[in-house]
Amino acid sequence: MKTMLTAGLAGLSLSLAGLAAPALAQDAHAGHAAAALSAENTPIADIAASPEGKAALDKNLPGLTTHEAYDQFKGMSLKQVQPMSQGAISDDAIKALQADLDKIKK
Repeated sequence: MKTMLTAGLAGLSLSLAGLAAPALAQDAHAGHAAAALSAENTPIADIAASPEGKAALDKNLPGLTTHEAYDQFKGMSLKQVQPMSQGAISDDAIKALQADLDKIKK
């Protein structure tokens, strides 16, 4: 899975070049930790900010938080990054991550 994720995200840094503005816009919402974490809508960095969220990311999408382009896409949600992942971020992985996020106590 890690190899697939790394390979799938290999071209991500090039794809993200034109998406800097939306990523920055997402960062403006980073302080809203009271809301439940969403695998589809929460910026990846916000999920990774808590030990439990990072563990869920690492379990369901190994290599995502250590990817060389992480700083470029961490302000985006997984649904935003998914089309650029060449299939490495599947709907099933997002659903499994959400199930783990739902178990995190606020």
